[in-house]
Amino acid sequence: MGLRKILTDKDPALHKVCKPMVNFDDRLFRLLQDMRDTLIDSGGVGLAAPQVGILRRVVLVDTGDEILELINPTLVETDGEQEGAEGCLSVPGKYGLVKRPYWAKVRAQDRHGNWFEAEGEELIARCFCHELDHLDGIIYTEVMERFLTDEELMAEE
Repeated sequence: MGLRKILTDKDPALHKVCKPMVNFDDRLFRLLQDMRDTLIDSGGVGLAAPQVGILRRVVLVDTGDEILELINPTLVETDGEQEGAEGCLSVPGKYGLVKRPYWAKVRAQDRHGNWFEAEGEELIARCFCHELDHLDGIIYTEVMERFLTDEELMAEE
């Protein structure tokens, strides 16, 4: 399909609350494919529709085994806590120290409108929370404790 431009944190679209997706049609399918292509090309773990200028509640998360398509997702349960480095395709080259749940479960619709649940821990839980924040106009820099230095990032690897 095609690559979409990823907006940076200065773009006002990233600070708006997204509307629910109501039409499960060819336009949604094209958006999902473009987002998939863009996510793969970027090397990221997750991508939310507002990051490509679409103010709808659509998220992709690369679990390592598959790319989950989450439409109208909600966080339904979390457990534990983790603190670590977090980056964002919309904040290139910077990483912050962010607390997130260790485990998270989301409820979402698939591309055909069917409801399902997905869960994950560590990086996947972090990604669920990070991407769902985008749908509410929140960027990780607004919830982080502080930016990390290059030395701290190298120590985390």
